[in-house]
Amino acid sequence: DIYLNLWKNLSSDKEMVFLTGPRQVGKTTLAQQIAEKYANHLYFNWDVLSDKRKLIEDSLFFQNINRIDETKPLIIFDEIHKYKDWKNYLKGVYDQFKHEYQFLVSGSGRLDVFQKGNDSLAGRYFLSHVFPLTMSENRKSQKTIDEFWKNPLKNFDVSFSEKSRVWFEALFNLGGFPEPFIKGRQTFLNRWTANYFRQVIHEDIRSFADVKKIDNVELLFSLLPSKVGSPLSVNSLARDLQVTFDSVKSWINLMESVYLVFQLSPWTKKISRAILREKKLYLYYTPLISDQGSRFENMVAIEMMRAVTYWNEQGWGKYELHYLRNKEKKEVDFLISEGNRPLLLIEVKMNDERVSDSLSYFQNILNVPAVQLVYKENVYKRFKNGLNEILIISADRWLPSLP
Repeated sequence: DIYLNLWKNLSSDKEMVFLTGPRQVGKTTLAQQIAEKYANHLYFNWDVLSDKRKLIEDSLFFQNINRIDETKPLIIFDEIHKYKDWKNYLKGVYDQFKHEYQFLVSGSGRLDVFQKGNDSLAGRYFLSHVFPLTMSENRKSQKTIDEFWKNPLKNFDVSFSEKSRVWFEALFNLGGFPEPFIKGRQTFLNRWTANYFRQVIHEDIRSFADVKKIDNVELLFSLLPSKVGSPLSVNSLARDLQVTFDSVKSWINLMESVYLVFQLSPWTKKISRAILREKKLYLYYTPLISDQGSRFENMVAIEMMRAVTYWNEQGWGKYELHYLRNKEKKEVDFLISEGNRPLLLIEVKMNDERVSDSLSYFQNILNVPAVQLVYKENVYKRFKNGLNEILIISADRWLPSLP
């Protein structure tokens, strides 16, 4: 329902919508659910040879759609970003047929990444991201974005929900990709994991760039789960792999392009001696992370990134997700900002119910609400920090409150 509502809002204002996210996260299923709402629709998949041949032989093949009535047809282009000239093709199609058709373009590559030149699709589409399953999809918040921000420390259900806890622990152990999550078996998870990442690295990354040392990319990715939660040193990784700094940086950018990882920049405004450059890196697939604390932090990172991205795509503001760290190594895991204004601090702990010293320190500087999420169940405490307040709460209680 979350993504169907977003599609409804985006498609009412723009005739072309890009649907993007990690491979096997549910984009095709969502596209099919959207298509069911259209009497006239056509599904095209570049990975299907017969579909590929149609486009090569007749670039306007979709005009042959069998119409049931006179309503505007929906044309779905799946994985078309693998077509070498896809940007120019879609630009031409949109400019010529935007009043006659609705277009949905889906793919597991970063559809919003464009090369320099005159083939940009800027202004011709709205973008929608699909994320792995999150807590907020299990128990949907009824609060509006404005109601949430009036007091993000109060707009949630304080009562314990066994269903919510079961969902939370399943996400922690299985990750949020639908197929292994639904199967719920460790043996299936192990097989799925091995196949998934080999396909993404050896197929999807190669479709974006001519990477000659693909084994090095695979080795780099195998090192990243142990780096989650800490500022990432590209120089250190380059030394470990005995390659250049630029090579590691470009490979990580490629991993972002195919939704293996995402990165957060540090927040520096009003923070003396702040870390300026090093980003923190997270995975879209949490079961690869063996350290329990790092896995929990990564799980929360996905929740927060999903929320911030959704709010932006709904047009509710210009939200960003950062982290805080200074040279004295005081750190807070997450900070949500809007329009360069800090709004909320979020710290993540496995079982510690004491107020984090760093959380208290940075809250006194920024004067914003702060929440400390713990993995431990049945935790709900409030602490005064000068004129501010810090909420310490079990993650499975607070995360579903994100609108």
